[in-house]
Parts: sequence; C-alpha cells; structure tokens
Amino acid sequence: MLETEQLSVQFGGHLAVDQVSCRFNAGTLTAIVGPNGAGKTTYFNLISGQLPASKGRVLLEGEDISALSAPLRARKGLGRAFQLTQLFPQLSVIENVRLAVQARAQSRDRSKLAWLDLLSLWSDKKAWIDETEALLAEVQLSAKADLAAASLSHGDQRKLEVALLMALKPKVYMFDEPTAGMSVDDVPIILGLIQRLKRQSDRTILLVEHKMDVVHQLADRIVVLHQGCLVADGAPTDVMASTIVQQAYLGKSPEGLPSPLKAEARSLI
Repeated sequence: MLETEQLSVQFGGHLAVDQVSCRFNAGTLTAIVGPNGAGKTTYFNLISGQLPASKGRVLLEGEDISALSAPLRARKGLGRAFQLTQLFPQLSVIENVRLAVQARAQSRDRSKLAWLDLLSLWSDKKAWIDETEALLAEVQLSAKADLAAASLSHGDQRKLEVALLMALKPKVYMFDEPTAGMSVDDVPIILGLIQRLKRQSDRTILLVEHKMDVVHQLADRIVVLHQGCLVADGAPTDVMASTIVQQAYLGKSPEGLPSPLKAEARSLI
C-alpha cells in the first residue's frame, strides 16, 4: 500500500532522516518508535508531504507521489493526524466534520457536476449530515455537536480530529501520538477507534507513539528509528527484545551494541 525508498532529509549538515526504506501493507498497523529526536515525526512529514525530501521516494499503491503537495497526497489517500490538533476553531464540532465529509464526497464526484443539480444537492446534503452525525456518535461527541471546536477540552479536540480523519476515508491513516495529553478516561476511546479502523483489511495504519503499552496493544509490527536511521523492524516481541533496541531506545547498558550505535547509545544513557 505504502512504500518509502531511501527517504532522506537534510537540514544543513544534519541528516534528520537517513535513507529509510520501508513497506507498509494493507490491513496492518505499524508503530514507529524511537527516542526523542529520532526522526519519527520528520519521517511522517516526508511521507505526508509537509516536508520535501532531500533524497528518495514515496510510493502509494505503486505510484510515485514524491512530487505531490500535502493536499494532493491527501486526495490520493494519505490521511494524517498531527501532534497539535488541526481544526477550524471557530466552527462548531458538527460543521468541522461535515466539511470533511463534504470535501471527500465532492472531490470524488466532481466529474458528475452533481452540485449543479438542486435535487442531488439536497440528497447529498442529507447523506453528509447523516454520516457526520454517525461519526460524532462514534467519537462520543454528539452531545457537543453545536459547540465551537475552540471551546473543547484538549481530549475532545483530539477526538474531533480523529473524526475528521475518519470522514476522509483515507487508504493510509497516519496518527502522530494520538493519545498525547489526553485524560485517562479519553484514551480508551481513541484506542478503540484505532482498533476498529485496523479491522478494515484494505486500510494501512501508521502510528507514532511513546507509550509502549499502547504500542503493544495495537501494533502488528514495530519500526525503530534512531538518529534518523532505521535500526530495527519486526514483530513487537522480537523488536523490543532485541539488543539494539534495548540499548539505543530503552537506555540499557551499551556493552555489546554493534558499532556505530555504541557511542550513540552512550549519549542517551
């Protein structure tokens, strides 16, 4: 579904992401983990188009999308939720989601010019409202539908952003620390939504997350980045038990760590 080939970005003399090649299959959830500054969010930015790559390619279903802007990649099927919520703050909760539903529907039906037909417009509008209400119920925000997005708590804003992402029905869901700053009561709601998305066998999920209990609960696979390099990739149990990960990521003794990671691990401890 999604592939990166030798994906790299350099800021001055610093390689923030260094030739990362990875394939992500449909029906899987991959957690991308690593220490602070490992390049996880930067890697996400390269995939979704927020940053141009210095080198390498991004392919979606075999198509090279490296030259496309972030909005065009989103239309192709890359859906991204950010560490900081990206909402229309002055619009109501229901308007935020309805706009996402409407944008997706009109983007896919533009060639039919259905928006010129008043009868079709009314039918479409009812369908948009029904879908919007169903999404709000799924993220447990129905009771707050008429509130301005800016007035929501941080946790509710995160839930609203997930609803917007679900409204776009992307082929690839990219979650960047979706539970960051959320209350203990709100975290299970988000995790439950991601679990349900994971059951869609034609969708791919990428998750950047620091909470290892969340990673173990959700991930089919773990990819570990360290100083911009891919240092481990595999099943969660195998990856977290590996020497490289325990020394470079978990901060255990660097003795026995293969060069050149030994010095880097010492700097983390």
